[in-house]
Amino acid sequence: MRRRTGRRVAAALALLPVLALTACGSGDAPGAEPAGGRSADDPVADVREVASVAALLPAEVREAGTLRIGSSVGAPPGAYYPNGSDKPPEGQDIDIADAAAKVLGVRLERQDASFETILPALGSGKYDLGTGNFGVTTERLKTIDFVTYINDGQGFAVKKGGTALTKKVTDLTRLCGLTIGTGAGTTFEATLTARKGVCAKAGKKPYDVKVYSENGATLTALQQGRIDVIMSTINGLRHQAAQPASQTTFLGEYHRLDVGFAFKKGSPLTEAFQAAVNELIRTGAYARILKKWGTSASATDTSRINPPEHT
Repeated sequence: MRRRTGRRVAAALALLPVLALTACGSGDAPGAEPAGGRSADDPVADVREVASVAALLPAEVREAGTLRIGSSVGAPPGAYYPNGSDKPPEGQDIDIADAAAKVLGVRLERQDASFETILPALGSGKYDLGTGNFGVTTERLKTIDFVTYINDGQGFAVKKGGTALTKKVTDLTRLCGLTIGTGAGTTFEATLTARKGVCAKAGKKPYDVKVYSENGATLTALQQGRIDVIMSTINGLRHQAAQPASQTTFLGEYHRLDVGFAFKKGSPLTEAFQAAVNELIRTGAYARILKKWGTSASATDTSRINPPEHT
């Protein structure tokens, strides 16, 4: 019996690199379609340059015709490598960025980077913009400008059949005494660190936080029992739970966040990108992209620059 169980676990773990979630996702949410991936029609193909929107770019950018984008590529539906890291990445973030660039008449020079390095690199000028399911928070708004394109946020997932945590996390005291795995440099890590004293105030054993630089490592830790729960993106956890081999259960939303393109503070690019996203919304290309990746439930009605963090 144990040998058969071991073989099933080993088989599931072999698939984890494909099933891991982005740090910054979707699946069986009410009103959401199954993620289409590469088999779906390409909603970016018919997007064309819009002169009035492209004119919002600085003259030097229009002349150069390229922008450097730092991308955190983790897993579907946000951004992942369906054919290996030597082939182009795919996902919701990839499609929205490429579509916005087409509206603006520029080409993106995409550079892969770890999630936690992208925001600091914007300030140094290494990238013109960044993607990685970056949530808009009060703290980040001090140094980063955002142009929003989707509403995602924070959620929790556990190993299917586990008993340590079985109900939706409405308060972090539900995590007391447990070990939570999350991504380095994320809003999840920041939330867990800032609120770590809630258990002591409630007279309970504190929770422990383990931080991972790769999403696959977080999921492996859950499957192997080294952590009790994962905190990550709502859409990513939903998508992950919809894959049988992941053997996870999504426990629901904890805190919603707007997600957007990230720029250094005071960037001259934000107005143009906001107009580009709104053009995609107006034409329906945006809705088709979200439908392709199963994230329609996280659609936004309009792109905003630096909205306040959701309370």
